[in-house]
Amino acid sequence: MMRTTRLQSLQMAAALLCALTAGQALAQADTAAATGGGFLPPASANAKVVDSIQVVVNDEVITRNEVAGRVVQVAQNMKARNAQMPDPATMERQVLEAMIVERAQLQLAKEMGVKVDDRTLDATIGRIAENQKLSVQDMRNQMEKEGMPFAQFREDIRNEIMMQRLREHEVDSKIQVSEAEIDTYMAAAKAAEADRIEVDISQILVRVPENASPEQIAARAARAEEVMRQLRTGADFARMASTYSDAPDALKGGEIGWRDADRLPPMFSTELRKLQAGQVTPVLKTNVGFHILKLAGKRPLGGETEKSVVEQTHARHILIKVTPTMTEGEVKRKLLELKEKMDNNAGTFEDLARLHSQDGSASKGGDLGWLYPGDTVPEFETAMNDLKPGQVSDVIQSPFGFHLIQVIGRKSEDVTQQKERNVARQVLRDRKMQEAMEDWMRQVRDRAYVEFREEQ
Repeated sequence: MMRTTRLQSLQMAAALLCALTAGQALAQADTAAATGGGFLPPASANAKVVDSIQVVVNDEVITRNEVAGRVVQVAQNMKARNAQMPDPATMERQVLEAMIVERAQLQLAKEMGVKVDDRTLDATIGRIAENQKLSVQDMRNQMEKEGMPFAQFREDIRNEIMMQRLREHEVDSKIQVSEAEIDTYMAAAKAAEADRIEVDISQILVRVPENASPEQIAARAARAEEVMRQLRTGADFARMASTYSDAPDALKGGEIGWRDADRLPPMFSTELRKLQAGQVTPVLKTNVGFHILKLAGKRPLGGETEKSVVEQTHARHILIKVTPTMTEGEVKRKLLELKEKMDNNAGTFEDLARLHSQDGSASKGGDLGWLYPGDTVPEFETAMNDLKPGQVSDVIQSPFGFHLIQVIGRKSEDVTQQKERNVARQVLRDRKMQEAMEDWMRQVRDRAYVEFREEQ
Protein backbone atom coordinates (compact mmCIF):
# COMPACT_ATOMS: atom_id res chain seq x y z
CA MET A 1 0.00 0.00 0.00
CA MET A 2 1.15 3.54 -0.69
CA ARG A 3 1.54 5.87 2.25
CA THR A 4 1.04 9.62 2.45
CA THR A 5 1.73 12.41 4.94
CA ARG A 6 -0.88 14.60 6.57
CA LEU A 7 0.23 17.41 4.26
CA GLN A 8 -0.94 15.31 1.33
CA SER A 9 -4.20 14.23 2.95
CA LEU A 10 -5.93 15.28 -0.26
CA GLN A 11 -5.12 11.82 -1.60
CA MET A 12 -8.54 10.37 -1.11
CA ALA A 13 -11.41 12.73 -0.51
CA ALA A 14 -13.88 9.90 -0.11
CA ALA A 15 -12.36 9.03 3.26
CA LEU A 16 -10.56 12.29 3.96
CA LEU A 17 -13.51 14.64 3.67
CA CYS A 18 -15.34 12.81 6.44
CA ALA A 19 -12.88 14.40 8.85
CA LEU A 20 -14.56 17.74 8.35
CA THR A 21 -17.52 16.99 10.61
CA ALA A 22 -17.60 13.37 11.73
CA GLY A 23 -17.13 12.42 15.36
CA GLN A 24 -13.82 11.48 16.89
CA ALA A 25 -13.97 7.88 15.77
CA LEU A 26 -14.36 8.84 12.15
CA ALA A 27 -11.76 11.57 12.37
CA GLN A 28 -9.30 8.99 13.65
CA ALA A 29 -10.23 6.72 10.79
CA ASP A 30 -9.61 9.41 8.22
CA THR A 31 -6.24 10.16 9.80
CA ALA A 32 -5.39 6.56 9.12
CA ALA A 33 -6.28 7.09 5.48
CA ALA A 34 -3.84 9.98 5.36
CA THR A 35 -1.00 8.14 7.10
CA GLY A 36 -1.08 4.60 5.91
CA GLY A 37 -4.42 3.38 4.65
CA GLY A 38 -3.46 3.46 0.98
CA PHE A 39 -5.96 3.96 -1.82
CA LEU A 40 -9.15 2.03 -1.13
CA PRO A 41 -11.64 1.02 -3.83
CA PRO A 42 -15.14 2.47 -3.53
CA ALA A 43 -17.59 -0.06 -2.18
CA SER A 44 -20.23 1.03 -4.65
CA ALA A 45 -18.24 -0.74 -7.35
CA ASN A 46 -19.46 -4.05 -5.91
CA ALA A 47 -22.91 -2.91 -4.80
CA LYS A 48 -25.66 -5.31 -5.79
CA VAL A 49 -28.63 -3.23 -4.66
CA VAL A 50 -30.57 -0.79 -6.80
CA ASP A 51 -29.45 2.72 -5.91
CA SER A 52 -31.86 5.21 -4.37
CA ILE A 53 -31.85 8.63 -2.73
CA GLN A 54 -30.97 8.64 0.98
CA VAL A 55 -30.88 12.40 1.61
CA VAL A 56 -31.47 15.63 -0.28
CA VAL A 57 -29.11 18.54 0.47
CA ASN A 58 -30.53 21.76 -0.98
CA ASP A 59 -30.89 20.84 -4.66
CA GLU A 60 -28.54 17.83 -4.72
CA VAL A 61 -28.92 14.25 -3.59
CA ILE A 62 -26.75 11.73 -1.76
CA THR A 63 -27.55 8.14 -2.72
CA ARG A 64 -27.51 5.06 -0.55
CA ASN A 65 -24.70 3.57 -2.60
CA GLU A 66 -22.57 6.68 -2.02
CA VAL A 67 -23.12 6.39 1.73
CA ALA A 68 -22.43 2.65 1.70
CA GLY A 69 -19.19 3.22 -0.20
CA ARG A 70 -18.03 5.87 2.24
CA VAL A 71 -18.89 3.66 5.24
CA VAL A 72 -16.79 0.82 3.83
CA GLN A 73 -13.85 3.14 3.20
CA VAL A 74 -13.93 4.51 6.74
CA ALA A 75 -14.37 1.06 8.24
CA GLN A 76 -11.42 -0.31 6.28
CA ASN A 77 -9.24 2.59 7.39
CA MET A 78 -10.19 2.03 11.04
CA LYS A 79 -9.60 -1.69 10.75
CA ALA A 80 -6.15 -1.06 9.24
CA ARG A 81 -5.11 0.83 12.37
CA ASN A 82 -6.91 -1.49 14.82
CA ALA A 83 -9.21 1.33 15.95
CA GLN A 84 -12.39 0.51 17.83
CA MET A 85 -15.38 1.02 15.54
CA PRO A 86 -18.83 2.19 16.59
CA ASP A 87 -21.84 0.01 15.90
CA PRO A 88 -23.02 -0.03 12.25
CA ALA A 89 -25.96 2.32 12.82
CA THR A 90 -23.78 4.91 14.54
CA MET A 91 -21.12 4.56 11.86
CA GLU A 92 -23.61 5.19 9.08
CA ARG A 93 -25.15 8.16 10.91
CA GLN A 94 -21.77 9.81 11.44
CA VAL A 95 -20.65 9.20 7.87
CA LEU A 96 -23.91 10.54 6.46
CA GLU A 97 -23.68 13.69 8.60
CA ALA A 98 -20.13 14.24 7.35
CA MET A 99 -21.27 13.87 3.76
CA ILE A 100 -24.11 16.36 4.29
CA VAL A 101 -21.75 19.03 5.60
CA GLU A 102 -19.28 18.29 2.83
CA ARG A 103 -21.98 18.69 0.18
CA ALA A 104 -23.27 21.92 1.76
CA GLN A 105 -19.73 23.38 1.77
CA LEU A 106 -19.16 22.50 -1.87
CA GLN A 107 -22.45 24.11 -2.82
CA LEU A 108 -21.51 27.28 -0.93
CA ALA A 109 -18.09 27.32 -2.57
CA LYS A 110 -19.68 27.16 -6.02
CA GLU A 111 -22.16 29.91 -5.12
CA MET A 112 -19.25 32.13 -4.09
CA GLY A 113 -17.46 31.46 -7.35
CA VAL A 114 -14.63 29.39 -5.88
CA LYS A 115 -12.97 27.50 -8.71
CA VAL A 116 -9.92 25.28 -9.13
CA ASP A 117 -8.40 25.29 -12.59
CA ASP A 118 -6.79 22.22 -14.13
CA ARG A 119 -3.29 23.71 -13.82
CA THR A 120 -3.64 24.07 -10.03
CA LEU A 121 -5.20 20.63 -9.79
CA ASP A 122 -2.39 19.02 -11.81
CA ALA A 123 0.24 20.74 -9.66
CA THR A 124 -1.42 19.46 -6.47
CA ILE A 125 -1.65 15.91 -7.79
CA GLY A 126 1.98 16.17 -8.86
CA ARG A 127 2.99 17.08 -5.30
CA ILE A 128 0.99 14.14 -3.95
CA ALA A 129 2.79 11.78 -6.30
CA GLU A 130 6.17 13.32 -5.49
CA ASN A 131 5.48 12.88 -1.79
CA GLN A 132 4.73 9.22 -2.51
CA LYS A 133 8.08 9.03 -4.37
CA LEU A 134 6.13 8.06 -7.49
CA SER A 135 5.42 9.55 -10.88
CA VAL A 136 1.84 10.65 -11.51
CA GLN A 137 1.44 7.77 -13.95
CA ASP A 138 2.72 5.23 -11.42
CA MET A 139 0.35 6.60 -8.80
CA ARG A 140 -2.51 6.43 -11.27
CA ASN A 141 -1.69 2.82 -12.12
CA GLN A 142 -1.59 1.89 -8.43
CA MET A 143 -4.92 3.55 -7.72
CA GLU A 144 -6.71 2.00 -10.65
CA LYS A 145 -5.25 -1.38 -9.72
CA GLU A 146 -6.88 -0.97 -6.31
CA GLY A 147 -10.20 0.03 -7.82
CA MET A 148 -10.33 3.83 -7.70
CA PRO A 149 -10.85 5.55 -11.07
CA PHE A 150 -8.30 8.33 -11.55
CA ALA A 151 -10.99 10.70 -12.85
CA GLN A 152 -12.88 10.30 -9.57
CA PHE A 153 -9.69 10.92 -7.64
CA ARG A 154 -9.08 14.16 -9.56
CA GLU A 155 -12.54 15.47 -8.77
CA ASP A 156 -12.20 14.50 -5.12
CA ILE A 157 -9.00 16.51 -4.95
CA ARG A 158 -10.60 19.44 -6.76
CA ASN A 159 -13.45 19.43 -4.25
CA GLU A 160 -11.07 19.34 -1.30
CA ILE A 161 -9.11 22.33 -2.65
CA MET A 162 -12.36 24.22 -3.18
CA MET A 163 -13.45 23.59 0.39
CA GLN A 164 -10.04 24.56 1.73
CA ARG A 165 -10.18 27.85 -0.16
CA LEU A 166 -13.70 28.44 1.12
CA ARG A 167 -12.61 27.84 4.72
CA GLU A 168 -9.63 30.16 4.28
CA HIS A 169 -11.94 32.91 3.03
CA GLU A 170 -14.73 32.38 5.54
CA VAL A 171 -12.75 31.49 8.67
CA ASP A 172 -8.96 31.69 8.47
CA SER A 173 -8.77 35.27 7.21
CA LYS A 174 -11.03 36.52 10.00
CA ILE A 175 -9.01 35.18 12.93
CA GLN A 176 -7.26 38.00 14.79
CA VAL A 177 -4.92 37.76 17.77
CA SER A 178 -4.23 40.99 19.67
CA GLU A 179 -0.96 41.95 21.35
CA ALA A 180 -2.85 42.08 24.67
CA GLU A 181 -3.95 38.45 24.23
CA ILE A 182 -0.35 37.46 23.56
CA ASP A 183 0.80 39.29 26.71
CA THR A 184 -1.82 37.50 28.81
CA TYR A 185 -0.95 34.10 27.36
CA MET A 186 2.78 34.57 27.90
CA ALA A 187 2.26 35.68 31.51
CA ALA A 188 0.15 32.58 32.20
CA ALA A 189 2.70 30.34 30.48
CA LYS A 190 5.50 31.84 32.55
CA ALA A 191 3.55 31.21 35.78
CA ALA A 192 2.83 27.62 34.73
CA GLU A 193 6.50 27.09 33.84
CA ALA A 194 7.52 28.25 37.30
CA ASP A 195 5.26 25.56 38.79
CA ARG A 196 6.80 22.71 36.79
CA ILE A 197 8.96 20.29 38.73
CA GLU A 198 10.96 17.12 38.28
CA VAL A 199 10.54 14.33 40.79
CA ASP A 200 12.95 11.57 41.77
CA ILE A 201 10.77 8.53 42.38
CA SER A 202 10.77 4.83 43.13
CA GLN A 203 7.84 2.47 42.85
CA ILE A 204 6.40 -0.79 44.04
CA LEU A 205 3.95 -2.33 41.58
CA VAL A 206 1.64 -5.19 42.42
CA ARG A 207 0.51 -6.20 38.96
CA VAL A 208 -3.02 -7.39 38.23
CA PRO A 209 -3.24 -10.06 35.48
CA GLU A 210 -5.18 -9.22 32.33
CA ASN A 211 -8.80 -10.42 32.53
CA ALA A 212 -8.35 -11.05 36.26
CA SER A 213 -11.29 -12.35 38.24
CA PRO A 214 -12.73 -10.32 41.15
CA GLU A 215 -11.06 -12.74 43.53
CA GLN A 216 -7.66 -12.22 41.88
CA ILE A 217 -8.06 -8.45 42.00
CA ALA A 218 -9.00 -8.61 45.67
CA ALA A 219 -5.96 -10.79 46.44
CA ARG A 220 -3.60 -8.38 44.68
CA ALA A 221 -5.17 -5.42 46.45
CA ALA A 222 -4.63 -7.16 49.79
CA ARG A 223 -0.98 -7.78 48.88
CA ALA A 224 -0.51 -4.06 48.10
CA GLU A 225 -2.14 -3.07 51.38
CA GLU A 226 0.16 -5.44 53.29
CA VAL A 227 3.18 -3.79 51.64
CA MET A 228 1.74 -0.40 52.61
CA ARG A 229 1.26 -1.54 56.22
CA GLN A 230 4.88 -2.63 56.45
CA LEU A 231 6.11 0.64 54.98
CA ARG A 232 4.12 2.59 57.57
CA THR A 233 5.80 0.61 60.32
CA GLY A 234 9.27 1.49 59.05
CA ALA A 235 10.13 -1.15 56.44
CA ASP A 236 12.79 -0.16 53.92
CA PHE A 237 11.20 0.83 50.60
CA ALA A 238 14.01 -0.55 48.42
CA ARG A 239 13.92 -3.91 50.22
CA MET A 240 10.12 -4.08 49.91
CA ALA A 241 10.36 -3.24 46.21
CA SER A 242 12.88 -5.99 45.53
CA THR A 243 10.71 -8.45 47.48
CA TYR A 244 7.20 -7.58 46.37
CA SER A 245 7.28 -5.41 43.23
CA ASP A 246 6.36 -6.87 39.84
CA ALA A 247 7.91 -3.94 37.93
CA PRO A 248 11.08 -4.35 35.82
CA ASP A 249 12.90 -1.97 38.18
CA ALA A 250 12.22 -4.15 41.25
CA LEU A 251 15.79 -5.39 41.51
CA LYS A 252 16.99 -1.78 41.60
CA GLY A 253 14.90 -1.16 44.69
CA GLY A 254 12.09 0.18 42.51
CA GLU A 255 14.18 3.18 41.51
CA ILE A 256 12.81 5.03 38.45
CA GLY A 257 14.82 8.25 38.73
CA TRP A 258 14.06 11.83 37.77
CA ARG A 259 10.89 12.44 35.76
CA ASP A 260 8.94 15.52 34.63
CA ALA A 261 5.93 15.49 36.96
CA ASP A 262 3.64 16.73 34.19
CA ARG A 263 4.56 13.73 32.03
CA LEU A 264 3.49 11.23 34.66
CA PRO A 265 -0.10 9.96 34.84
CA PRO A 266 -2.21 12.75 36.42
CA MET A 267 -3.03 10.55 39.40
CA PHE A 268 0.68 10.05 40.14
CA SER A 269 1.58 13.70 39.60
CA THR A 270 -1.20 14.93 41.88
CA GLU A 271 -0.20 12.66 44.75
CA LEU A 272 3.55 13.27 44.38
CA ARG A 273 3.08 17.05 44.53
CA LYS A 274 1.59 16.60 48.01
CA LEU A 275 4.65 14.81 49.36
CA GLN A 276 7.91 15.84 50.95
CA ALA A 277 11.12 14.00 50.12
CA GLY A 278 11.13 10.56 51.77
CA GLN A 279 7.34 10.18 51.88
CA VAL A 280 5.25 7.64 49.99
CA THR A 281 1.89 7.84 48.26
CA PRO A 282 -1.19 5.83 49.21
CA VAL A 283 -1.89 2.72 47.15
CA LEU A 284 -2.84 3.95 43.67
CA LYS A 285 -4.86 1.73 41.34
CA THR A 286 -4.45 1.82 37.57
CA ASN A 287 -5.42 -0.61 34.82
CA VAL A 288 -1.97 -2.20 35.28
CA GLY A 289 -2.28 -2.89 38.99
CA PHE A 290 -1.60 -1.28 42.38
CA HIS A 291 1.24 1.23 42.76
CA ILE A 292 3.04 2.73 45.72
CA LEU A 293 5.42 5.58 44.87
CA LYS A 294 8.19 7.07 47.00
CA LEU A 295 9.38 10.63 46.47
CA ALA A 296 13.16 10.82 46.86
CA GLY A 297 13.40 14.47 45.85
CA LYS A 298 11.97 17.28 43.73
CA ARG A 299 13.44 20.25 41.89
CA PRO A 300 12.28 23.01 39.54
CA LEU A 301 12.18 22.00 35.92
CA GLY A 302 13.68 23.99 33.09
CA GLY A 303 15.64 27.16 33.60
CA GLU A 304 16.37 30.10 31.37
CA THR A 305 14.88 30.04 27.92
CA GLU A 306 17.45 29.22 25.29
CA LYS A 307 18.33 32.41 23.48
CA SER A 308 17.78 32.78 19.76
CA VAL A 309 20.37 35.06 18.21
CA VAL A 310 20.45 35.94 14.51
CA GLU A 311 22.99 37.93 12.55
CA GLN A 312 21.71 40.89 10.57
CA THR A 313 23.50 42.43 7.63
CA HIS A 314 23.29 46.07 6.56
CA ALA A 315 23.74 46.08 2.78
CA ARG A 316 23.19 48.09 -0.35
CA HIS A 317 23.19 47.13 -4.00
CA ILE A 318 23.03 48.26 -7.59
CA LEU A 319 20.57 46.32 -9.74
CA ILE A 320 20.53 46.40 -13.54
CA LYS A 321 18.06 44.26 -15.47
CA VAL A 322 18.31 42.60 -18.86
CA THR A 323 15.93 44.26 -21.31
CA PRO A 324 15.18 44.00 -25.02
CA THR A 325 17.55 46.96 -25.52
CA MET A 326 20.26 45.76 -23.12
CA THR A 327 21.66 42.23 -23.35
CA GLU A 328 23.02 40.15 -20.51
CA GLY A 329 26.58 40.77 -21.66
CA GLU A 330 26.02 44.52 -21.78
CA VAL A 331 24.54 44.49 -18.27
CA LYS A 332 27.56 42.65 -16.87
CA ARG A 333 30.00 45.01 -18.61
CA LYS A 334 28.11 48.02 -17.24
CA LEU A 335 28.31 46.74 -13.66
CA LEU A 336 32.01 45.92 -14.03
CA GLU A 337 32.60 49.49 -15.21
CA LEU A 338 30.79 50.80 -12.14
CA LYS A 339 32.85 48.60 -9.85
CA GLU A 340 36.07 49.81 -11.53
CA LYS A 341 35.01 53.40 -10.85
CA MET A 342 34.58 52.58 -7.16
CA ASP A 343 37.99 50.90 -7.06
CA ASN A 344 39.56 53.99 -8.65
CA ASN A 345 37.68 56.35 -6.33
CA ALA A 346 35.91 57.83 -9.36
CA GLY A 347 32.54 57.44 -7.68
CA THR A 348 30.98 56.19 -4.46
CA PHE A 349 28.70 53.19 -4.28
CA GLU A 350 25.82 55.42 -3.11
CA ASP A 351 26.19 57.95 -5.92
CA LEU A 352 26.50 55.29 -8.61
CA ALA A 353 23.47 53.45 -7.20
CA ARG A 354 21.38 56.62 -7.39
CA LEU A 355 22.39 57.10 -11.02
CA HIS A 356 22.25 53.56 -12.36
CA SER A 357 20.31 51.14 -10.11
CA GLN A 358 16.95 49.97 -11.44
CA ASP A 359 15.53 49.28 -8.00
CA GLY A 360 13.33 51.15 -5.54
CA SER A 361 16.33 51.56 -3.27
CA ALA A 362 18.15 53.73 -5.87
CA SER A 363 16.95 56.99 -4.28
CA LYS A 364 18.59 55.86 -1.01
CA GLY A 365 21.88 55.04 -2.64
CA GLY A 366 20.89 51.38 -2.95
CA ASP A 367 20.52 51.03 0.83
CA LEU A 368 18.46 47.93 1.72
CA GLY A 369 18.60 48.49 5.48
CA TRP A 370 19.21 45.74 8.01
CA LEU A 371 18.44 42.32 6.55
CA TYR A 372 17.54 39.14 8.43
CA PRO A 373 18.47 35.70 7.06
CA GLY A 374 15.88 34.81 4.45
CA ASP A 375 14.95 38.40 3.60
CA THR A 376 16.58 38.13 0.18
CA VAL A 377 16.71 35.45 -2.50
CA PRO A 378 19.33 32.71 -1.94
CA GLU A 379 21.66 33.86 -4.73
CA PHE A 380 21.82 37.37 -3.27
CA GLU A 381 22.14 36.20 0.35
CA THR A 382 24.94 33.75 -0.42
CA ALA A 383 27.02 36.40 -2.17
CA MET A 384 26.28 38.96 0.55
CA ASN A 385 27.29 36.57 3.34
CA ASP A 386 30.68 36.03 1.70
CA LEU A 387 31.53 39.74 1.91
CA LYS A 388 33.33 41.61 4.65
CA PRO A 389 32.05 45.03 5.74
CA GLY A 390 33.04 47.60 3.11
CA GLN A 391 33.72 44.98 0.44
CA VAL A 392 31.95 45.08 -2.94
CA SER A 393 30.92 41.83 -4.62
CA ASP A 394 31.62 40.65 -8.13
CA VAL A 395 28.67 40.80 -10.51
CA ILE A 396 26.10 38.28 -9.30
CA GLN A 397 22.85 37.14 -10.88
CA SER A 398 19.47 36.66 -9.18
CA PRO A 399 15.93 36.20 -10.53
CA PHE A 400 15.63 40.01 -10.53
CA GLY A 401 18.69 40.75 -12.66
CA PHE A 402 22.39 41.43 -12.04
CA HIS A 403 23.77 43.07 -8.90
CA LEU A 404 26.73 44.64 -7.23
CA ILE A 405 26.46 44.28 -3.46
CA GLN A 406 28.25 46.10 -0.68
CA VAL A 407 28.06 45.13 2.99
CA ILE A 408 27.99 48.17 5.26
CA GLY A 409 27.97 46.36 8.59
CA ARG A 410 26.79 43.37 10.62
CA LYS A 411 25.26 42.89 14.06
CA SER A 412 23.76 40.12 16.14
CA GLU A 413 20.27 40.51 17.55
CA ASP A 414 18.55 38.53 20.28
CA VAL A 415 15.15 37.58 18.85
CA THR A 416 14.18 35.27 21.72
CA GLN A 417 11.24 37.39 22.81
CA GLN A 418 10.07 37.88 19.25
CA LYS A 419 10.24 34.11 18.70
CA GLU A 420 8.29 33.43 21.90
CA ARG A 421 5.61 35.92 20.88
CA ASN A 422 5.33 34.30 17.46
CA VAL A 423 4.83 30.90 19.10
CA ALA A 424 2.20 32.37 21.45
CA ARG A 425 0.42 34.03 18.54
CA GLN A 426 0.22 30.74 16.66
CA VAL A 427 -1.07 28.84 19.69
CA LEU A 428 -3.80 31.42 20.26
CA ARG A 429 -4.65 31.47 16.58
CA ASP A 430 -4.97 27.68 16.51
CA ARG A 431 -7.28 27.77 19.53
CA LYS A 432 -9.51 30.38 17.95
CA MET A 433 -9.41 28.59 14.62
CA GLN A 434 -10.75 25.36 16.06
CA GLU A 435 -13.69 27.05 17.74
CA ALA A 436 -14.42 29.31 14.77
CA MET A 437 -14.24 26.41 12.30
CA GLU A 438 -16.65 24.28 14.31
CA ASP A 439 -19.06 27.22 14.62
CA TRP A 440 -18.86 28.04 10.92
CA MET A 441 -19.42 24.43 9.88
CA ARG A 442 -22.43 24.24 12.17
CA GLN A 443 -23.85 27.36 10.54
CA VAL A 444 -23.32 25.94 7.05
CA ARG A 445 -25.11 22.76 8.12
CA ASP A 446 -27.97 24.63 9.79
CA ARG A 447 -28.57 26.85 6.74
CA ALA A 448 -28.79 23.88 4.37
CA TYR A 449 -32.14 22.33 3.46
CA VAL A 450 -31.80 18.66 4.37
CA GLU A 451 -34.47 16.05 3.68
CA PHE A 452 -33.99 12.43 4.67
CA ARG A 453 -35.74 9.82 2.52
CA GLU A 454 -37.07 6.59 3.93
CA GLU A 455 -35.89 3.42 2.22
CA GLN A 456 -38.61 2.03 -0.05
